[in-house]
Amino acid sequence: VVYEQEGVFIHSSCGKNDDQDSLISGVLRVIEKENEVIVDWRPLDDTLDTSNILCAGKDSSSVVEWTQTPKEKCSRGADRPISYEAEWDMVTTVSFKKKPHSNGDATAHANGESKWSFLFSLTDLKSIKQNKEGMGWSYLVFCLKDDVKLPALHFHHGDSKLLIKCLEKHVVLNESPQDKRILLVNSQNKSLSQSFENLFDESSYGLLQKLKKDPCTVTMGRFSKVTNYIFDSFRLSDPSNQRRPPSEMADFLNDAIPGLKINQQEEPGFEVITRIDLGKQPEVSRREPVSAEEWAKNMDSEGRILNVDYIKRLIFKGGLCHTLRKEAWKFLLGYFPWNSTKEERANLQKRKTDEYFRMKLQWKSVSEEQEKRNSRLRDYRSLIEKDVNRTDRTNKFYEGEDNPGLILLHDILMTYCMYDFDLGYVQGMSDLLSPVLYVMENEVDAFWCFVSYMDQMHQNFEEQMQGMKTQLIQLSTLLRLLDSGFCSYLESQDSGYLYFCFRWLLIRFKREFSFQDILRLWEVMWTELPCQNFHLLLCCAILESEKQQIMDKHYGFNEILKHINELSMKIDVEYILCKAEAISMQMMNCKELPQAVSEILGIESSSVTPDSDTGEDESGTVLSCPTSLYQSISTPVIAANGTRDSTQQMSDTQSLAPA
Repeated sequence: VVYEQEGVFIHSSCGKNDDQDSLISGVLRVIEKENEVIVDWRPLDDTLDTSNILCAGKDSSSVVEWTQTPKEKCSRGADRPISYEAEWDMVTTVSFKKKPHSNGDATAHANGESKWSFLFSLTDLKSIKQNKEGMGWSYLVFCLKDDVKLPALHFHHGDSKLLIKCLEKHVVLNESPQDKRILLVNSQNKSLSQSFENLFDESSYGLLQKLKKDPCTVTMGRFSKVTNYIFDSFRLSDPSNQRRPPSEMADFLNDAIPGLKINQQEEPGFEVITRIDLGKQPEVSRREPVSAEEWAKNMDSEGRILNVDYIKRLIFKGGLCHTLRKEAWKFLLGYFPWNSTKEERANLQKRKTDEYFRMKLQWKSVSEEQEKRNSRLRDYRSLIEKDVNRTDRTNKFYEGEDNPGLILLHDILMTYCMYDFDLGYVQGMSDLLSPVLYVMENEVDAFWCFVSYMDQMHQNFEEQMQGMKTQLIQLSTLLRLLDSGFCSYLESQDSGYLYFCFRWLLIRFKREFSFQDILRLWEVMWTELPCQNFHLLLCCAILESEKQQIMDKHYGFNEILKHINELSMKIDVEYILCKAEAISMQMMNCKELPQAVSEILGIESSSVTPDSDTGEDESGTVLSCPTSLYQSISTPVIAANGTRDSTQQMSDTQSLAPA
């Protein structure tokens, strides 16, 4: 119980005469229960009628039915309207009747409680109406989803502001522009900075509400739990409503991620991407992982990397052998400067070790009593413990309940909350840390590498979700250029907003590839080659690979979501890396690349294409383009199917030319 207030009354006008209220005194509580926060009001008088109970669990619309009971109606004057607008709010013709539902998690009152008793989850709260200041006792009216209103609560023994402050710890409350007395609940932002709830076994309507309120929650779960009935919830039983217009689905996602505009009508200031012939995608091969010998040869006697661009190109084309990762990842993530000596790196590690353990000591030294008074730290710890327990145990490093790897995972995430207390912990961060800790096998090094990784990823986890908005818009732009026909098909199936890519982007494909494959994928992406936002081209490569099946089988909204979800752990990482690189080369060699695409990929010039032999444009000027980073690398290669070609010698300048 995080809030409790006695002397909170319901004023019922079913008294003995029309001018007298029946005052029902009760206790109001706010209760933290597992993954949700409950608001609970119960009367002190147990002698009231117990025939009907209001129960609003995880989803009020699937549980509560409001009915008029004739025998409970009482007479009112014609000049006394039924309204919550008046200072004294009357509940006259409404009683509460529990309706059959399938939500196994919904909480019901025990027998013997008053019909006025109610409770609801904050996830079901739409708005709160307050009284005018200076007019009698303060009161609040809670409005749930679908405009279900609860009886007004009058605070006779205290102010309602303390309750509002308590609720603001869990949801964002904004004043309504139409009426300053109404506080509107903006729940998806607050929920992003808390644990992502487990949505399994919820009713279909409940899942739909979660999807609308918090896309991260749903995408971090399994789409297969959503897809089979999400549209049934939309359609209800109306056979004439078997399709939802794309504009409505665009509004649906925009409600979930405010500010997101994808594949909608042209707006002033936005470049229109028209159909452009990109030409044929070139054939691309990959080489073997960088060996310890290759790494050592590119280092001087003091431990400096001699040719950073060259070593990055090797990593991009083949990744790293596992024995190198512990050292090389520190450079790729920015923990070690590329131009540092071995001695400088040793001194850096000493300083960072001291800094890490000072931060760790901060939260380790917090007593239980202190933590009880620090709700944010308490929340962070609770979320971290839940997510650590959900860590993928297929890797031996994290096997077992009391595994040292799991303990270190917990400690590093708690220390990160001290490092960035404003951001704190958000579900998904443990997905980014677990491979890093596995490779580093050292608490301090893993922490600082994770900090560097979060510097790249932090916008994905911020409350305003700006990073996710930007990436989804950019991905839509790239995919439309790559295959406008496929984009049109997705739009025709209400899927043009690419919502199914949300989880890919949020945690960089962590749940789409096997543990070993994600190590390869991440180290390739960290080279920042061959262009900016290569991870978006990886998304394009996966979608293009699945295009034929999606279109040939005429997949609709449900089937697309289900199909994309079922790709998890079935994607060939080497094939997708080859295809994404080929797409990058295809776009870079386009003579009429739109400015918006050039900016996404970080290409300085897109008006001309480098000559396939000289790399010069028609005027003889060398084109500034990421392809110029590639220089000749003569090494054995591995084709996308994994077979080695010992006779083929690869030149990157050749591999970047159009086929």
